[in-house]
Amino acid sequence: MKNTYFMSYFPLLSIILFSLSLSINIEMVLLGFLKSAGIYEGMREFFSDGGIKLALLALLMFLFFCLYAALKLIADTINELSLLFFSKDSEGKSLKEIRSGAIVYFIGSIISLLMMNSLMGILVVFAATTGIYFCYFVYKISSSLSILGLIGVIFFQVLTWSSLMIGVIYLVIKVYNSFIASLPI
Repeated sequence: MKNTYFMSYFPLLSIILFSLSLSINIEMVLLGFLKSAGIYEGMREFFSDGGIKLALLALLMFLFFCLYAALKLIADTINELSLLFFSKDSEGKSLKEIRSGAIVYFIGSIISLLMMNSLMGILVVFAATTGIYFCYFVYKISSSLSILGLIGVIFFQVLTWSSLMIGVIYLVIKVYNSFIASLPI
């Protein structure tokens, strides 16, 4: 089947499967914490065991779905900006060629579902999938780029993503430090 829209649902399925694997893992950790803190028994007065698990899973799925969807939106924007700045292709052929890379994330999401008992395993699978997709992206667009353009795309991607990650880490540390400083100790 050679339909250009055949794999158009793969990003959605990938986001759902990555969210599900991470949600199941975090739900198990959260249930253990709630039981050890004694909160779980109080929750059982309002919900059944299955109801608590289902509510936690639905809430975590929603949160991680939003996170992965935002990451996909940012990634698509960064990819298209890098192509705008450095590609000689003005007709969008490069975008059509990289569309089939969604299968990389789909396969990675299936593997992450198998690793749902290990948070580190899920994160490693996501990082490896992202690395493989980046190599695929660079390989597919290299035909429409000069050597200087290819170097520009790689540096643009690396600098943009590292700036975003460093900024988020910095904000998390600032909020954590302000939270700790505000505790009455």
